[in-house]
Amino acid sequence: MKIIDVRVDVLKTPVANAYAAAGRVVDANWQILARVTTEDGVEGFGYIVQPRADLIPAIACAARELAHDLIGRRVDEPEAAWNALAARADWVGPGGLLHWALAPLDIALWDAAGKSLGQPLFRMLGGARNTVAAYASDNLWYSLSLEALAESVKTHVADGFSGAKLRLSHSAPAHEQAERVAVAHQAGGGACRIMVDATQGWDEVFALRAGRAIEAAGGVWLEDPLHHSDLAGLARLRGRLDMPITGGEHYYTLAQVRECLQAQALDVLILDLARVGGITPWRKMAALAEAFGVRVCGHVVPEVHAHLLASSAAGAEVEYMPRSEAMLSAMPQVRGGVIELGEAPGHGLVLDEDAVQRYRVESGADLGKGSTAR
Repeated sequence: MKIIDVRVDVLKTPVANAYAAAGRVVDANWQILARVTTEDGVEGFGYIVQPRADLIPAIACAARELAHDLIGRRVDEPEAAWNALAARADWVGPGGLLHWALAPLDIALWDAAGKSLGQPLFRMLGGARNTVAAYASDNLWYSLSLEALAESVKTHVADGFSGAKLRLSHSAPAHEQAERVAVAHQAGGGACRIMVDATQGWDEVFALRAGRAIEAAGGVWLEDPLHHSDLAGLARLRGRLDMPITGGEHYYTLAQVRECLQAQALDVLILDLARVGGITPWRKMAALAEAFGVRVCGHVVPEVHAHLLASSAAGAEVEYMPRSEAMLSAMPQVRGGVIELGEAPGHGLVLDEDAVQRYRVESGADLGKGSTAR
């Protein structure tokens, strides 16, 4: 089961309905897609996705360079491969661009390992269950009018979601933030938990004021109210608000997660698959959270995160935002608020090869003479 070929490509996939987020218009998503092929002809693939083009070429170039060291390695030894690649580039890590470059390669290895063994990823990683809860996160932007927000919540409820996460403003007064929550709560008709994400835009004083107003309006989840490094402030908010304080998608390393958990800063730890560097480190962070009695959620990429969360006793729910459906033959479906995982080996996803060809924006030229990594 040795690797004989690795390919890395950049794709630009369309967004059905352009939206504004963090002051930018988003009309496309960018994927760095890695594929590994074994001597037995098994192909595994993995990818990261971002709604912005900044530094995507640089990350793709780094992934291609790291891919050279995968040639000749066993596909069923992702831990050894991750450590070797991270050590090769430790002078620019840990974290940052290094982890973004490692992630698609690591996910591809796990997918290929699952296919080689004939087992789905969630079972290979532990198999705590075969379902995972999902909450809606798409088309709930602060740029929406109150009327459009209400319609979006109703649509998500009709699609089977029992939770919806709104983005809130960095600058609007607390009563306006609470009004959006109240409108969403009413639109959900009591069948939908209203969660909010402040995207690290508040200070502690305002977060407490807005948090209390949001609780009164029916909000049940407050994500990233403060900067992720303000562990003391997050811990104080936990003690003064009833709804859970959640966050963690901006952490890159196991050490950062440990510091957060030791500070008792969060009720729910949200892990980002790309920032942590792939599945190999993700599972360690989830195990650490379990030791602290903290639930774990996945930041977007629900089609892969569902497997990871279902494999962990600490796994709670996944943020359903299908940013890569344009390049896949199908996305996992949410029924009754959950994603049920099947028996397809690896992560079970299938590339739409026509779409991959159509949306490819960079071919992935060889980086070195005689290398099969491209």
